[in-house]
Amino acid sequence: MLVFKFGGASVKDANGVINLASVVKKFEGNQLLIVVSAMGKTTNALEKLTKAYVEGSDDLHAIFDETKKYHYAIVEQLFDPGDVVFDEVANTFVEIDWVIEDEPHDDFDFIYDQVVSIGELVSTRIVNAYLNKAGLKSSWLDVRGYVQTDNTYREGAVLWDKTCAAIQKDIPGLLQKGIVVTQGFLGGTSENFTTTLGREGSDYTASIFASCLGAESVTTWKDVPGILNADPKFFDDTVKFDELSYAEAIEMTYYGASVIHPKTIKPLQNAKIPLLVKPFSDPLAPGTIIHESSANLFIKPVIILKHNQVLLSISAKDYSFISEVHLSDIFAMFAQNHVKINMMQTSALSFSVCFDLKDDRFKKLLAALGVNFKVKYNNNLTLITVRHYTPASLKELTDGKTILLEQLSRNTIQLVVK
Repeated sequence: MLVFKFGGASVKDANGVINLASVVKKFEGNQLLIVVSAMGKTTNALEKLTKAYVEGSDDLHAIFDETKKYHYAIVEQLFDPGDVVFDEVANTFVEIDWVIEDEPHDDFDFIYDQVVSIGELVSTRIVNAYLNKAGLKSSWLDVRGYVQTDNTYREGAVLWDKTCAAIQKDIPGLLQKGIVVTQGFLGGTSENFTTTLGREGSDYTASIFASCLGAESVTTWKDVPGILNADPKFFDDTVKFDELSYAEAIEMTYYGASVIHPKTIKPLQNAKIPLLVKPFSDPLAPGTIIHESSANLFIKPVIILKHNQVLLSISAKDYSFISEVHLSDIFAMFAQNHVKINMMQTSALSFSVCFDLKDDRFKKLLAALGVNFKVKYNNNLTLITVRHYTPASLKELTDGKTILLEQLSRNTIQLVVK
């Protein structure tokens, strides 16, 4: 039994959906569960729509109309007029109408999950319908009934026992009848509300299903030839890894390598299930395999960039040393406001942390910290993480930049720069 995950870039247009079907056709004869992300940049568009709704912006309906127009254009290229998929897509978008017809009153993160989740629900309706049209028998599955989470919206914590019990009860029987198509990124609560697993969480969804079902492997289909040592958007001379160990992949994702969701590896490693990262444009290419035993060879350093960073310095108002008691209070405030720390450093009088800027959470964090601490910060920064670094590579990366914070270990260096 195989698990495939197709990201937004692989289904960004009608040709992408057609290509997905051609990739799947090469694996006929295998039991196959397919996890699909929202199409193209739909998640970004729905995030913008959510913000417009909460803030009461005049362009709310224009954003929504543009999102629907984009999807209907794809459907019109793939299906004949009157196909049932038109109604399926329309009925799914209605769920956003139900949200935005009332004044916003719930927590932002809750609203976010109810709106942004529609991207995956629509994309999987289209993909499932097209697979059936192409002669590949498949069924659509609402993942929210299977990936069970707590009520932490935008960062749902998976309830593993309930999730695996639900998956193992129904999915094997469905796989015997044909392909199963479901959504990445989404989960459901005991109250039947939608949660999300964090941005780029579709990889994690694939690993959850694979772990619970004992899959032979997971393959994520990407717009790159495999896992590269750096992002080709920013570096011209990247190299592909043929294989990586679970441990190295976990380190890379922890530091922010965006090709795989950080939580993806652990369930696969625990179950000894290999993860393949392959190009959807060349399905027969070898890509990269992540598995238990791998002789990692690093011809070039691994470079990970995280933009839009904040460097926050926290100190006691009475100039006392930063103690374990202070740190306990500070970490509690970060946890309560769902702010993840990317890098931290302690000195006698201050505690410095670097993290992703998310305006709504940052404002709440500043207010909480300001009660008992002095805070100052810089924003619009970049966090550079280099694994298996060389002096020459560091010089090239930092040339012309101001280093605000630096941290060095045996294999890894992190630099906050502007």
